[in-house]
Amino acid sequence: MTCRRAAHAGSWYTRDGHELNTELSGWLEDVKPGEDDNYAPPVKGCKAIIGPHAGYSYSGPTAAWAYKSIDVTGIKRVFILGPSHHVYLDGCALSVCKEYETPIGNLPLDLATIQELRATGHFTDMSRDTDEDEHSIEMHIPYVRKVFEEIDIKIVPILVGGINKDKEALYGRVLAPYLAREDTFCVVSSDFCHWGTRFQYTFYYPDPPPSETPAVRLSRNGPMPPTLSKHPIHASISALDHEAMNILTVPPNTASQAHNEFAAYLARTKNTICGRHPIGVLLGSLSVLEQEGRQPTMQWVRYAQSSECMSIRDSSVSYSSAYVVF
Repeated sequence: MTCRRAAHAGSWYTRDGHELNTELSGWLEDVKPGEDDNYAPPVKGCKAIIGPHAGYSYSGPTAAWAYKSIDVTGIKRVFILGPSHHVYLDGCALSVCKEYETPIGNLPLDLATIQELRATGHFTDMSRDTDEDEHSIEMHIPYVRKVFEEIDIKIVPILVGGINKDKEALYGRVLAPYLAREDTFCVVSSDFCHWGTRFQYTFYYPDPPPSETPAVRLSRNGPMPPTLSKHPIHASISALDHEAMNILTVPPNTASQAHNEFAAYLARTKNTICGRHPIGVLLGSLSVLEQEGRQPTMQWVRYAQSSECMSIRDSSVSYSSAYVVF
């Protein structure tokens, strides 16, 4: 049996199974919504989540809010859509492995479903090295194993390349019949803004949007805007990310509107949301399900930043968690 090893265990998260289980349990137990959150997990009918994939010391607590949303009742299959960080891919790719390792128990792949997807002609195969190098899917595997512990599930990992909106819609149509099944769940892997010169992204709103003041790109060699004292960089990043989150909130938007507006937002801001294409594929599926009479809901339940950027010398990555019902 070909088993994909937990290549990032021991660096991005602990390799010790007991320690990892304790950490995951603690983060899940720490999810305590306030009275104003309008959120009472687990969410009945939850069929998908969006969650971050950074090292657990950074994103683990935020991801817990997405995983706490899951109603595991009746679920037998979990799709996991992650962006490709290391290889160029103008499409989507499937794993050739039969099992994924985690320190708290391995997860078998749904080989029959993967073969059906392969037979559509729309998917390529990941090499074993590509599969193990990529962290965007792996960082969700322990959480999936934990939340579905002692439940017989199989996974369908899909690596999503840098595809355009039309291809997002195409893959969304391919996956929609699977996601519509009562026994199927979907995890979408995405961090949000990667800000700083090391990410080559220094977008800044001098005034909180909506505003007539245009956004600027900060530079180490250029003058700093005088607005930094009243509207610091981390507040601008939060405003930028929440623009996207508001677009991706369904309702008031429909999934089809959200897909169109999200694409326009990305073209305008170039926000470095690394899972933008997996999110686009999910929106493509939800758009199909809307046409079939379903009424999807996508709600955001948590937002965090790895650090608070105050100057051009700083950097941060943002993390957001959402649940989806349809």
